Amino acid sequence: MTSNDIPKIVELQKLAFPTMAAEGVYWKPEQLEAHLKVFPQGQFVAEYHEKIVGSCSSLIIKLKSEYENHTWKDACGDSFFKNHNPKGDTLYGADVSSHPDYRRLGIATKLYDARKKLAIELNLRRIIAGARLSNYCEYANELTPLEYVAKVKRHEIKEPVLSFQIRNDFKFIKILPNYMKDPRSLNNATFIEWKNPYFVEK
Repeated sequence: MTSNDIPKIVELQKLAFPTMAAEGVYWKPEQLEAHLKVFPQGQFVAEYHEKIVGSCSSLIIKLKSEYENHTWKDACGDSFFKNHNPKGDTLYGADVSSHPDYRRLGIATKLYDARKKLAIELNLRRIIAGARLSNYCEYANELTPLEYVAKVKRHEIKEPVLSFQIRNDFKFIKILPNYMKDPRSLNNATFIEWKNPYFVEK
């Protein structure tokens, strides 16, 4: 990612997350500039025929406890990555966006692979994120978030976000309530984790 990409990424965000964008929840230019300033190597874009069709933002953190409850805002330093910690042990996936007209091309997988490569290069212990339960609103009257996840894992419910992450070797840890303002997931997310198989204890 470069500064020149930022206006295109803002527009990509609005297309990728229309319900959240309607609530004003998407990266603003000054936030993306801050990400590039504090951790440039953790910010990626995907291009297809010279068009930006995907992006992801990441920072390094260290949680007080291994699987502590947190909100997106807490983890991402109030959206500006203020808590980026170069001495931390965990790459935090703040966001992955892919253009709705270019899905099923493997864009998100390539972005996740770039994150894994970075975690290995920096000898970080793991990658974690809070994953949206993007279809939970359709089942909330009959299922708790945990019951919903169980059905997704058994392939009884189609859930594009969590299913994708499980396919990419992320493990579901627990539900994060009140994670972020998101009408589709009713503010719930899943704590997901990928452990770096090449990590060497310092």
